[in-house]
Amino acid sequence: MKKVDVLLGLQWGDEGKGKIVDVLTPNYDVIARFQGGPNAGHTLEFNGQKYILRSIPSGIFQGGKINIIGNGVVLDPSLFKQEAEALAASGHDLKKKLYISKKAHLILPTHRILDAAYEAAKGDGKIGTTGKGIGPTYTDKTSRNGVRVGDILHHFEEVYAAAKARHEAILKSLNYAYDLSELEAQWFEGIEYLKEFQLIDSEQVINQNLREEKSVLAEGAQGTMLDVDFGSYPFVTSSNTISAGCCTGLGIAPRSVGEVYGIFKAYCTRVGSGPFPTELFDETGEKLCDIGHEFGSVTGRRRRCGWIDLVALKYAIMINGVTQLIMMKSDVLDTFETIKACVGYTIDGEEVFTFPYSIDDEVKPIYVELPGWQTDMTSMTSEDEFPEEFNNYLSFLEEELEVPIRIVSVGPDRAQTIIREEE
Repeated sequence: MKKVDVLLGLQWGDEGKGKIVDVLTPNYDVIARFQGGPNAGHTLEFNGQKYILRSIPSGIFQGGKINIIGNGVVLDPSLFKQEAEALAASGHDLKKKLYISKKAHLILPTHRILDAAYEAAKGDGKIGTTGKGIGPTYTDKTSRNGVRVGDILHHFEEVYAAAKARHEAILKSLNYAYDLSELEAQWFEGIEYLKEFQLIDSEQVINQNLREEKSVLAEGAQGTMLDVDFGSYPFVTSSNTISAGCCTGLGIAPRSVGEVYGIFKAYCTRVGSGPFPTELFDETGEKLCDIGHEFGSVTGRRRRCGWIDLVALKYAIMINGVTQLIMMKSDVLDTFETIKACVGYTIDGEEVFTFPYSIDDEVKPIYVELPGWQTDMTSMTSEDEFPEEFNNYLSFLEEELEVPIRIVSVGPDRAQTIIREEE
């Protein structure tokens, strides 16, 4: 029986997962998204076009592939409709190749309002949520009050009314003023649109594909350091972004997991609040942001930038069981004379080389400096063209991380992807 390969981010999200799923899709029969919601934007560029996917798997552009939105995903019907119609307008017909799990939970209009109300109530302690209703939806799921995609086929008005009433009681207790009319109208249009798609028992479909020796790629959203259990809590997302999440998010057994592709940037970024030990507040940080175009694909928010953090990266590799690494945005470092990499932290005067229980502003990075390559790599098509200093950077990372870097991205386009030979 075939195994499911997993592709996920190893940092604080925005690593470039969408592009790599698109690159790897020709090797797979099924692409399945296993967690997260429309707060995660996967950007793909090819043939002079740029696409941003929020809920739809990134394999949708490769013909003849099955794409599945798994049970671990939370779905906003109105945003899904916008996303799917935009793709349809550009010539990509989704209705024949996109399947949606009946067990995926729906983001209700009141979930979005609750998200804003909870953030407002936190004051200076805000998490930095995208306001898409993700957290409240997962909260309802865990407390057994959720509304699922399959519910739209059975007793939906009754189920929706009960959930809405419960949310409105909470909003009343928070004294939060809101107008539901426009959100709700768009949402119900999205519900009708959802009914045009194939709503399936995704766990049955995926396991049947495995029994038929079909190859499956599980696509994660956000990044490992945003995992609700193992990330920089409480500044995390509301789901399990790690490889174990694909088992619960798709309904596959742990023994069915094969390769685990871990994606990371050649430097580090983070959106929203939360600790970030290697964050740069100087001209270097500004330069990384500007060259890397570090703005959220969904929110437009400017990303915080810093040097690569190998302490956090080793931790992410460990808990995911990563078998192959993929390095993104190598080209962003092309003009730097010196590249820094964090190999440890100083906490209360003590040097620490494993990821601690919590990190805060008092954690100081311990850096190793390496010479930059100062070469434009964006037009390179083979690793034979890599400058010596870049090869040294790769070798340093592989020695520190103890996992091979198999793919290197040297630009945003699908074609700017170099697959390295195995030694």
